[in-house]
Amino acid sequence: MLRALSRSPAPVVRLLSPRTAVWVETVRGRKSRTDPKAKSKLGRIKTPPPVDPVEMVVLKERYTEYNLILRALRLEFKEQMLRKKYEEEVGSVAEERTKREEEEHRSLMALNDAENLRMRKIREQRMQKEAEAEELKKREADILRQQELENYIKEKERQILQLQVRAFAEILFKVKLCMSSAVMFCVAVFLFD
Repeated sequence: MLRALSRSPAPVVRLLSPRTAVWVETVRGRKSRTDPKAKSKLGRIKTPPPVDPVEMVVLKERYTEYNLILRALRLEFKEQMLRKKYEEEVGSVAEERTKREEEEHRSLMALNDAENLRMRKIREQRMQKEAEAEELKKREADILRQQELENYIKEKERQILQLQVRAFAEILFKVKLCMSSAVMFCVAVFLFD
């Protein structure tokens, strides 16, 4: 911080003092408007450079000729622009322009209709493909559901058959058991009636 302050052209006291007004740094090499004349130039009287009267007359003539030519060119261009503007607003150019704009509008509308028709065909084809894909998906889901149902039915039939075989084996076992003793035979007849 102090090194930066030591490099500053303004004194440190001015930098650290409270600011009451806008702080303007002076620029070297320039003299302000309010500064007085330098001592070496106090007695000097400014004299304009001498003018050659012949050269002045020639320059004046050339300047007036230049101004005359430029004024004529400007007026010519202005007249052309005004005539063109008038023709565009009122004359035959306006009619041609309106015809051209109508023709351009018709061609653009035809182009727009053709593009809309093309996009509609593409959209219809896409929707048809999507509908076919949806229908195919639905059919596949139905087939899958049907297969699952058939598998479920087969599994239940197998379980029923297994239960029947087991029940038949148990009944056969009980019948054999009952046959082995007479008392059990009476109980078996009572149970199976």
